[in-house]
Amino acid sequence: MKLYVSNKRETPRMFDNGVMEFFSRTHWSVPLWFFVPIVISFVALGVLRGSFTIPQHIGLLLAGLFIWTLTEYVLHRFVFHYEPRTDWGRKFHWMFHGVHHDYPSDPLRLVMVPSVSLPLGGLFFLLFYVALGDPSVFPFSAGFFIGYLFYDITHYAVHHFPIKGKLFGTLRELHMRHHFQQPDRGFGVSSPMWDHVFRTSMLRERSRVSESSNDELNANS
Repeated sequence: MKLYVSNKRETPRMFDNGVMEFFSRTHWSVPLWFFVPIVISFVALGVLRGSFTIPQHIGLLLAGLFIWTLTEYVLHRFVFHYEPRTDWGRKFHWMFHGVHHDYPSDPLRLVMVPSVSLPLGGLFFLLFYVALGDPSVFPFSAGFFIGYLFYDITHYAVHHFPIKGKLFGTLRELHMRHHFQQPDRGFGVSSPMWDHVFRTSMLRERSRVSESSNDELNANS
């Protein structure tokens, strides 16, 4: 069964309103413009306002990165792949994730638009601030946003570059299989760890991988 509308490098129109349509499209580099300065500022604030040792600072960064991997999995599995029952719910879902599965090679709807990523990032920062306080929140959040950037850029790369190798080649294969073979599995984009933990890893039966699926898997190579 075909699981997409078009695998060509095209961007379907989402809104009649030109302004809304413009802001629904995002170049892959836009998250870097916003979040790299945020990460640098948070690392600096952690150093200036805290009395952490270097291992403590690195530990908080890694803890934030770890929490991102779980957040990515939960969002992708339970929010992005939630199936609404109402017409307006299905339309809203299509706008923030369904369109990506219908047009997986669309280069302008692969990374999160700033109108979503910045408020969402602010919300997570507030949650972390309540949980950790000042100044621990800064290196922890820096690690969390580093994880987000790795996710967004990796997501673009696995769709548009024929990347190979043990790490990125595996991530690309798993994500392409999520799109073209098993959309109910393989929710980790930047890491397959939580798919193993929650038993949603890709099934490896060779019989499920048809010749046509292999063609789709390599469509962007």
